[in-house]
Amino acid sequence: MSGGIDSTVAAIMLHEAGYEVIGMTMKTWDYASAGGSKKETGCCSLDSINDAREIAVSKGFAHMILDIRDEFGDYVIDNFVGEYLAGRTPNPCVLCNTHIKWDALLQRADKLNCEFIATGHYAQIREVDGRMVISTGLDDNKDQSYVLWGLRQESLKRTLFPMGKYKKADIKQMAIDMGYSALAKKSESYEICFVPDNDYRGFLKRRVPGLEEQVEGGDFVDAAGNFLGKHRGYPFYTVGQRKGLDIALGKPVFVTEIRPETNTVVLGELDDLDRNGMWVGKINLQKYDRLPEDGLDVIAKIRYKDPGSPAHIRQIGDKIVAEFHKKVKAIAPGQSAVFYEGQDVIGGGWIESSFDISQQ
Repeated sequence: MSGGIDSTVAAIMLHEAGYEVIGMTMKTWDYASAGGSKKETGCCSLDSINDAREIAVSKGFAHMILDIRDEFGDYVIDNFVGEYLAGRTPNPCVLCNTHIKWDALLQRADKLNCEFIATGHYAQIREVDGRMVISTGLDDNKDQSYVLWGLRQESLKRTLFPMGKYKKADIKQMAIDMGYSALAKKSESYEICFVPDNDYRGFLKRRVPGLEEQVEGGDFVDAAGNFLGKHRGYPFYTVGQRKGLDIALGKPVFVTEIRPETNTVVLGELDDLDRNGMWVGKINLQKYDRLPEDGLDVIAKIRYKDPGSPAHIRQIGDKIVAEFHKKVKAIAPGQSAVFYEGQDVIGGGWIESSFDISQQ
């Protein structure tokens, strides 16, 4: 229970359906410890914790706070920093879901003799040929299946998603009908919980003392290696970035590649972001134990709000190579690639690199 509308309504729905519910609020991060300027907000704030506890008490079920700041910091934040220092664009929410939150909840569930864990995610779970599979939520605008590709079979077997069969508008009306109209008016945050001012560059500077001095003054170059200007340091740029480059070339330019080993940032025009292939590693398959030898035709998503693009995927060892039917823009190493068959999540992994098939 984050204190927000989705997890609150999910808990109340299960409680009213006859489940014995224990509300669990996870404390993942103290933003003040990062030296940020913005007031702590979101699921880690004291206000949110108090909101969750108050609702649990009002409904007559237990509420607990689970402090996972050490695990979160060591794993999620260290990975976040490390990925930027490696020239990649991290996806901390996926990492947190699959390696921190679910593991922490299941461990506590076992101690409390709970059979299931439940969250307010807009997604569904169904069984296909003996395997548990994430499927998209009913509300296309709120579907969160993309961030859940890393959940493994043992976790999925014990997970409930009460929100999956509802639209957000329905949940807001339920909250009002339950007497929690204030919840329906709460604004939703899409910021990273430990960077609530959205200034990841400032976070990196505070987290890695001396970083700015170490990387400042690298080269902007074009695809041919021609010098274009100086930049602030490769960790402060992401593939696809256009704004904030502080360089005037007489035309719009974008970051097309980051080369950390030489502190070089490659710039190009919009079409230079086009790729039609990518390598994906650290994969987790849900719908199949292994992909068929000749591969599968899928819809591939390379970022959270990506509508998806048709592609053919093949499994080669412990990696997946995806070939898109048409070129897609800004495939960013470090982001999640998630593959769909209809409404079902086949699986996903972390983007390692992109390529242009015509140049292979």
